[in-house]
Amino acid sequence: MKPIAVEVNDLMQTGYVYFLTKRCGKDFAADFRPDLTPKEMLELGIFGGRYLTDCRSEFPADWFAHAKLSPHNRNPKLNYFGVNASQPLAAWRAKGWIYPEDPRGWFQWYCRYYLGRRGLDDQRQVKRWRAIRRHVAQLRKACRAGDCTCRRGQRQALLHWAYDSRSI
Repeated sequence: MKPIAVEVNDLMQTGYVYFLTKRCGKDFAADFRPDLTPKEMLELGIFGGRYLTDCRSEFPADWFAHAKLSPHNRNPKLNYFGVNASQPLAAWRAKGWIYPEDPRGWFQWYCRYYLGRRGLDDQRQVKRWRAIRRHVAQLRKACRAGDCTCRRGQRQALLHWAYDSRSI
């Protein structure tokens, strides 16, 4: 595949350029198999709808056709499980989880990875994604199968990481 340059100019990045070198939605690391695509996550409702609202032009328009977005304030009612399951970006920065290439965090990294960008941070982000899987085991232990009212905050947090807990 011939690399495709993407230039980003939004509220959090100006003049940042990255290259798509893999097929969209394909060629993932062997140990990275998310349940949901970015489009599916946006349609279900994540981060109170307050994600990617100022940088939609970077991503495919169809990702936003049915996305649950809140352009001004985070609204937990837009989340699939109807609860807030997010820490503020400042908390993520304080913990050193935010890198300059993806100033919005893991989901931004995943969107760009899904599109075909590969980079130096991929291994760390995949490792973080795998670590969240422990919550799947906790749900299976604590909740009846299919009871989506059990541990809604934990389920929403899993959704933010592309795990689909609706069938657990």
